[in-house]
Amino acid sequence: MSESGVAGAGGGITDVAGVRVGHWSDPVAVTGCTVVLLPAATVASGEVRGGAPGTREWALLDPRRTVPGVNAVVLTGGSAFGLAACDGVMRWCEERGIGFPAPAGPVPIVVGMVIYDLAVGDPSVRPGAADGYAACVAAQTGGPGAALRGRIGAGTGATIAKWRGSEAARPGGIGSAVTRDGDLVVAALMVVNGLGEPRRARSEGPRVPSGGAGIGHREATTIGVVVTNAAIDKPACRLVAESAHDGLARALEPAHTAADGDAIVAAATGSVPARVEAVRAMAAWVVEEAILDACPP
Repeated sequence: MSESGVAGAGGGITDVAGVRVGHWSDPVAVTGCTVVLLPAATVASGEVRGGAPGTREWALLDPRRTVPGVNAVVLTGGSAFGLAACDGVMRWCEERGIGFPAPAGPVPIVVGMVIYDLAVGDPSVRPGAADGYAACVAAQTGGPGAALRGRIGAGTGATIAKWRGSEAARPGGIGSAVTRDGDLVVAALMVVNGLGEPRRARSEGPRVPSGGAGIGHREATTIGVVVTNAAIDKPACRLVAESAHDGLARALEPAHTAADGDAIVAAATGSVPARVEAVRAMAAWVVEEAILDACPP
């Protein structure tokens, strides 16, 4: 059994003009995928921190590479198996002539990131090409009951607090946040599946796994997308991605561990002149808020 939905406008990443989000969720197998469709001419970069990443087409996000941006970002469960959802997003984009210009026709640029959720539900069910395509359809058509937060899409099987041990793990999910400075908009969509958990009580002291608790886990990772309407280039997007990880580390503790493959794409649609340092500060804030949004007390 599965269901599709699209994140509605307001209060999150879809507040950036032209950005659409769609989900495919399987609440029985407890997994899913989320697609962020980006407008034409969007530039992007990204950064991975932590020891256990699962990504697709990540090398092209390096500012030294030729392709300036991406057409879609896929956030998915299913560990490395779930990267197959990107194939469906490629097909959806190809059918609409979306992609990097090439002699034989446009080649869609689709970047993927995964979380490990196989230990939560049915590990034999992972998002595939048909599910990635369904998430694109959901993003295009919209529908009732849309949400930017909760246990939906890639966040369906997300869990947090695994640093304490398996018995202490509790639900994570998807969260979103947006901030503005005049016409400048910066927003984030985060899938929170970390080894750590929100560090709301600043007086608690450090969260240090002891006695082996949490150390054996590999079912971690927090992934997400920051999008802004700022007119910044690809190297500047890399700086924004770096600052976005500052927000992640402010929100979760511990973060960027050997068990986490924390990855964030930073994309810019290019319609509003802006200083990169302003975008960086706003990116750190929205990532922190989006993570807290995904993990209510």
